[in-house]
Amino acid sequence: MQRSVVIDYLAESVPRYRDGWAIVVVDVIRATTTAITAASTGRRCFPVPSVDVALAIAGRLPNPVLAGESEGLVPSSFEMDNSPAQIASRTDIERPLILLSSSGTRVIGEASSCDSVYLACFRSFSVLAAHLAGRHDRVAVIGAGTKGEFREEDQICCAWIAASLVSKGYQAESSQTVDVMRRWCDAPAAACLCSRSVDFLKRTGKHRDLDFILGHVDDLPQVFEIRDGEVRTIPALARTRRRAQLRRSHAE
Repeated sequence: MQRSVVIDYLAESVPRYRDGWAIVVVDVIRATTTAITAASTGRRCFPVPSVDVALAIAGRLPNPVLAGESEGLVPSSFEMDNSPAQIASRTDIERPLILLSSSGTRVIGEASSCDSVYLACFRSFSVLAAHLAGRHDRVAVIGAGTKGEFREEDQICCAWIAASLVSKGYQAESSQTVDVMRRWCDAPAAACLCSRSVDFLKRTGKHRDLDFILGHVDDLPQVFEIRDGEVRTIPALARTRRRAQLRRSHAE
């Protein structure tokens, strides 16, 4: 079988890839960055698709942190926003994180019945691509989408992963995949500054999250997957000189 990769976006696209595909969920601003950051510190993390599910899971966990937003607003019963900078600065890592977002955690929830589900953001894209290559014949890299738009930061991350797989012999499955790769595969992380998601962070005073996202590019040596509704880490192979070069070039 010819190995292939496809780039798509929105939760509604997930059912196209249920059978025989590994799903990679990308929501750089901010859900997958927050979830990956939490899990990288050893904190348990449970992405959820709704407030009701968040509260139900909270009743089964010891002293959880309820974090996230719905339509840009933090629910009244939640402790903090969907913020990678905030979760990185907290020291209470023994408290599990229950994470809600308007887009990213919805895609994760939609993909929950798929065989293999991974999370991606700027922090771990090359390690993930190396892990996927050879383990999965068909890979769907799915951007969360916001208000029906495929935001630039997610296109960049999707393009980086897909281009890495293509360089390892995978075939681009759609014209959209080819177009996104051509436009963004060599772009630096800062190319996302034109995004409406960035405008939202600036407009609402969330500059720390933007600085955190742009300041942490390809700096984690783990792969992050979803198993039984929880983010789990998979140790990756030692970093190569090429990976270090990629990290520097994409951060510039």
